[in-house]
Amino acid sequence: MPILDWINGEYIPHLLDGFLNPQKRVSLLYLSIAAALAIIWSVYVSRGSVRKGFLTARDKLFSQRVWFSHSARGDYKLLLANHALLLLIAPLLLSKLTATTALFFFFIDIFPSGAAVLSSTSPLLVAIAYTISLFLLDDFSRFATHFALHRVPALWAFHKIHHSAETLSPLTVYRTHPLEAVIFSFRAIVVQSSAISIFVFLFGSSVDLVSIYGVNAILFLFNVTGSNLRHSHIPIGYGRLAEHFLISPAQHQIHHSLDPSHYDRNFGAALAIWDWIAGSLCKSRTDMVLKFGLTDRENLQSQKLLYFNFSPFRELFDRGGNDPFYRNRNHRNLTKNAV
Repeated sequence: MPILDWINGEYIPHLLDGFLNPQKRVSLLYLSIAAALAIIWSVYVSRGSVRKGFLTARDKLFSQRVWFSHSARGDYKLLLANHALLLLIAPLLLSKLTATTALFFFFIDIFPSGAAVLSSTSPLLVAIAYTISLFLLDDFSRFATHFALHRVPALWAFHKIHHSAETLSPLTVYRTHPLEAVIFSFRAIVVQSSAISIFVFLFGSSVDLVSIYGVNAILFLFNVTGSNLRHSHIPIGYGRLAEHFLISPAQHQIHHSLDPSHYDRNFGAALAIWDWIAGSLCKSRTDMVLKFGLTDRENLQSQKLLYFNFSPFRELFDRGGNDPFYRNRNHRNLTKNAV
């Protein structure tokens, strides 16, 4: 049957690739390192008690209350459904090659004398500059997109699906509405095609990425230093000074917090400097006790696949309705309580 051929030939390999490919954030390599870091951190905060630290990590990271909770089952539903949907619509989306080619020839038409003007630059310097530029552009675009998803009511209606998670695990990163997944895919294409076309235009065809296992070296370091613990109950903080520059797992957990003082904080992906500049930075504390999710009324339905897919459209149709959480999430002063 054609559908079985598609499942076996495309869907399952594409799904497994997310866990086997080091270019993917939830690859088994990064998940294993995250688990090790969680245990080390738990031993550290347990004042060196290996047994107590291991039990703490087991309870917060490996517990059935996390992986088999009602909320976690919602994560799995969206993971499976979104992979299928995005695989089906991928041919309809703008490709990185098409966008890069179009931008390159646009630059040629506008600035014909500037083509390959820096082609004599050392390939190593070009590779380093390209790697850093791509990382910074990608990280800022993630911050800007995330900021818009919270501050624009029409976009928050879709992004709140991600924030409906009551328990956090590395797979919560896949807890997104399909439309939000398309938005982030488009963001990635715009960023990558822009960086590639600009560097090829300026430096010629000898533009390489400093990479580890085919991954941007800086992004690789981000992934191996606990990026998957951002969606977890392991509150690893980097200290008050470092958290001005880097978003720690604890800071992203603050971003998911139900505490009103934490609303619209820590939009950044890897770098905290964007939040610092925008006044949305909130540093972690060792005594934090966080609760995640949306309002009680919403959470009664928020783990159902039909709710995930259709509630944003209903909310937009109702123009926010009488949902106070919807209004509060979009009418707060970002600079208030910033630290």
